Amino acid sequence: MTQYNSLNLAQRLARPELLELEVYQSARRIGGQGDIWINANESPFNNSDIDNINRYPECQPPALLKAYSQYANIDTTQFIVSRGADEAIELLIRTFCIPSQDSIAIFGPTYGMYAISASTFNVGVKTLSLTQDYDLPQDYITQVTDAKLVFICNPNNPTGTIIEKTRLIEIIESLPNSIVVVDEAYIEFCPEYSVGNLIDKYPNLVVLRTLSKAFALAGARCGFLLANTDIIDMVMRVIAPYPIAEPVSQIATKALQPLSLIMMQQQVDTLKSQGQMLIQALKEYGANTLPAYGNYVLAEFDDIERVTQALTSAGIVIRRYSDPRLANKIRFSFTNEKQTQRIIHFFKCLNATSHSAAES
Repeated sequence: MTQYNSLNLAQRLARPELLELEVYQSARRIGGQGDIWINANESPFNNSDIDNINRYPECQPPALLKAYSQYANIDTTQFIVSRGADEAIELLIRTFCIPSQDSIAIFGPTYGMYAISASTFNVGVKTLSLTQDYDLPQDYITQVTDAKLVFICNPNNPTGTIIEKTRLIEIIESLPNSIVVVDEAYIEFCPEYSVGNLIDKYPNLVVLRTLSKAFALAGARCGFLLANTDIIDMVMRVIAPYPIAEPVSQIATKALQPLSLIMMQQQVDTLKSQGQMLIQALKEYGANTLPAYGNYVLAEFDDIERVTQALTSAGIVIRRYSDPRLANKIRFSFTNEKQTQRIIHFFKCLNATSHSAAES
């Protein structure tokens, strides 16, 4: 018992075998000094225009760590770079959940990969429903106290709604023996709701981020896991030796430079502006829309099949869901002005057709 009490929260929650695991020491982790590197069985020939592509990359690229540290205003020891936020989700499950024994908790409808990732590792999933207003249910504590990881997507995908910061703090404080994972993939569209600045205060808080959305780098697959150093140390025990490809590291580092950040913010403002015009067009058509805090809006239609068929015929690809709670809803991502105007024109024409059919 004395030895158990001496462990920090991350060590107590981690799979016990990880505490004794001898972490694989890749050539880059071991490092070294010199001008001839022959310690990793690499080729000396670079057959690409990309610098250092013939060499294995750093597990955690220093330039990228520095760039994101400055952007997020956190220390480089307080986050991990991952292959998108999806890898970060899997890393957390692999680190803290014992297969066939532990479980995670989610609040649906929400991002599907939390449950899928858990299931692929034979980890249980406690699925709780958000309220009618897409907030946390009042009785969530009694239902998730034995979950190792509690995932909350904020802004939530696919609803686009947010959970207030005070409510998030409440759940973090109410579950001191679980890790609360707040997925902030879309937080650049509403930064005032971020809890990223609370990782120092709460040892059970993890925040997920990505460059896929506001930074327009979905194809690069670059995400971040923010947490206190105890959690970071445990997750680093299971991460792949070379998770970030060299081209991705270079592209991501460039995207986090001052001029690129200005461009990112301008594009965020553009998407939000175009989104408001799209929402107005949807309302004029007769759709009910949820508040949109990300770069998308969830709209409900009385004539869902007609709208879906017409959108498909018009070459407009949207997202529908099998979840019964979303049966009459379509998610629309915000886009550029030209495409937004095309979608607006589509709904005006569809509306006119509806009126003509009604009159005849």
